[in-house]
Amino acid sequence: MDTNKFNMTKEEYKEYVDKKSENSPILKNVLLAFLVGGIICIIGQVVTNCLIAKNIDEKTAKTFSTVFLIFLGAFLTSFNLYSKLGKYAGAGSVVPITGFSNSIVAPAIEYKAEGYILGLGSNMFKIAGPVLVYGIFCSFIYGVIYYVITMIR
Repeated sequence: MDTNKFNMTKEEYKEYVDKKSENSPILKNVLLAFLVGGIICIIGQVVTNCLIAKNIDEKTAKTFSTVFLIFLGAFLTSFNLYSKLGKYAGAGSVVPITGFSNSIVAPAIEYKAEGYILGLGSNMFKIAGPVLVYGIFCSFIYGVIYYVITMIR
């Protein structure tokens, strides 16, 4: 074993990493993320507009559209199609609500073989859990600040 690899200077290590890593086509990745994320959002807007055209009130239509996109993300994840979309679109598939759905369903499917409680139940929120905790905590802090400000007025 070559022990010289472990005694590199920072410059030598940077050169080694640059030589081993591929250059990422940033412009292509940004455009794909924008297009795919935009298409997902357009699908949600089309669903909303169709429901509003059927005389469903806007609030209900938006709620149904959100639920539909969550279902779509879970459905595509269950057939291993969302991961393929993610490899192609990058952040464009992660940012919309379908990505959140994928982040909950994918670990659930992966750990289902370990049982419903110790496998699925304990691992389902592994990725999305910290996001939920942070979001709930921040909304609580925002609510307290808003309440204090309205009491001062």
